[in-house]
Amino acid sequence: MSEEFEIRNKVAESGLINFDLATLLPKGERKGIDLKDFLFQEMILKEKDFREKVEAIDTELYKDSYIYIYNSVDTIIPLWAYFVLTAKLTDAAKKIVFGSREDLDVILMHNAIQTHDFEEMRGKRVLVKGCSDKDIPENAYIELVEQLKPIVKSLMFGEACSNVPIIKN
Repeated sequence: MSEEFEIRNKVAESGLINFDLATLLPKGERKGIDLKDFLFQEMILKEKDFREKVEAIDTELYKDSYIYIYNSVDTIIPLWAYFVLTAKLTDAAKKIVFGSREDLDVILMHNAIQTHDFEEMRGKRVLVKGCSDKDIPENAYIELVEQLKPIVKSLMFGEACSNVPIIKN
């Protein structure tokens, strides 16, 4: 006697949308610029020297990159210096921010979440993937919930086999 067993994908049949926040991470190289490299003796900003060093930057090295500008030494940098450096790089870079690599990623994810069209999730059950091979800023999860709460039927976090319910509308 032979019995046939049908293998069913219950997750696919459930209408559950699996969403991986890592898919919103903008692709492209992240590059840091330390302002100390533009200072006299890594301590003092001399306008003429600073402008010469900025002018000497090969912008091709930053083409289509995401740039974060930081200062690893304890010195005061006048605000106009950021203007000069940004003006030099803005035509080559995709985005320029002041802060750490982490600050850059927070801003990039913020922009991606704010501009993403979540309409396909309206009225649906959504599972936000819990494990990712990419570093996702924690703030991205907060912003994602803000975007999804008003439109989804339910929101869960984790994996299909083990998830945490977040909201049920």
